[in-house]
Amino acid sequence: MARTGLAGAVRVARWADNALGPGRDAATADGKATLSAATADRAAADLGLTPEQIRADWDTARLAGLVEVHGDSARPGWRLRAWDRDDSAVLRGWVALFDAWSLALPEPEAHETAAVAEAVSAMPQVLSFLQLSAGPVPVEQLLDLLQQRVIELRTERCEVSYEPGAEPPVEAAEPTGTPDAPPASLAPLLDWALEALASVGALTCGAGQATLTPLGSWAVWVKLEQICVAAQSPAGNIEQSAEDMLRGCAQLRPNAARAEYRAWLAARTVGSAVSELIDAARGEDALLRGLAFEALRVVGAPAEPDVRAVVDEPTLRPYALLWLAEHDGLDPEDAHEVLTREEATWLWVDTAAAVADHGEAPMLVRHLESAVQPTVPRLLDEVRAVGHPRTVQVLVALAAAHPDPALAKAVRRAAFQVHTGG
Repeated sequence: MARTGLAGAVRVARWADNALGPGRDAATADGKATLSAATADRAAADLGLTPEQIRADWDTARLAGLVEVHGDSARPGWRLRAWDRDDSAVLRGWVALFDAWSLALPEPEAHETAAVAEAVSAMPQVLSFLQLSAGPVPVEQLLDLLQQRVIELRTERCEVSYEPGAEPPVEAAEPTGTPDAPPASLAPLLDWALEALASVGALTCGAGQATLTPLGSWAVWVKLEQICVAAQSPAGNIEQSAEDMLRGCAQLRPNAARAEYRAWLAARTVGSAVSELIDAARGEDALLRGLAFEALRVVGAPAEPDVRAVVDEPTLRPYALLWLAEHDGLDPEDAHEVLTREEATWLWVDTAAAVADHGEAPMLVRHLESAVQPTVPRLLDEVRAVGHPRTVQVLVALAAAHPDPALAKAVRRAAFQVHTGG
């Protein structure tokens, strides 16, 4: 159903991928992602559609993440690249469109912006009721529910004290109504909301009733599940920054940490969450770098463009290459094969730095076994050459932890040579 509903948007997005871009025709003329008249006419001629159809499909493609507009240029979104091979990309594209239902149709002109915002804020409860009803619901019943929810929203915002004897603030204006007064003229707003949701394929309307489509019912269920996941955060890090959340997960077992990542991600948009995680990975703490990419594995395909964009950053390159290899289907046990010897050595030092900062001495000794070099002398030679900023600290910590005096002496000598530039 999602593929069928977005077929027109995909068609226009693929046309734009071939026809627009740097050195070719501009996608827009106003810098606001609105398709220019000339481009719409050209697309209509090429695809055998009307300019109006092209504009509608273009807007859908943008809302679904199939097209990204930068200035006056358009480029395909990651969902378009993954469209034929990844069903989850299709579903995520439709959910993005579902989330943007209030942009699908122009707002009613006769209503103030605040009233429209109240109706939009109240619609999740209406949709939840439709999902639980699992069938047609009279529009009048939905209107009653919408009115009740708007009253609740107004009451929650009311800051007037109702305690006996309380004096209103001098600056306070005379209230124009009580918080529990029934909102006026919500029927046109409900009609607009239902029509907009129907236009994106979330529900159908007819005979004074509204019914969620199977796709709409699934989307509402997904949203409810995300809320439940976010509410069940095992370690309570949902409201923390990415860096603080990762620190809070450092002592958790892998399964518990992944549950915490999922809860943290559910409370944010994908784009902002991925950006926060990558910024945390750029810091000086090697442990957070590794944990950030573990969290990005939970994100999955939507993180691919951002991960691919940091491949050329030396600090993040080995982590990004491993992430991309696993994302492309390579077995995690074989993913290290995509790294060069130098990259693998750099990653070994970075991981050793995390162990030295946050682990125990035996863990650092065991970390020697994960090196790609067959002998300690070879490892020390290549570690000295790789240029990791934490090389000296790692070697000093390893020398202090290793029980073999001869090996510890060799490691200390290597640390001294790196320190003095030898």
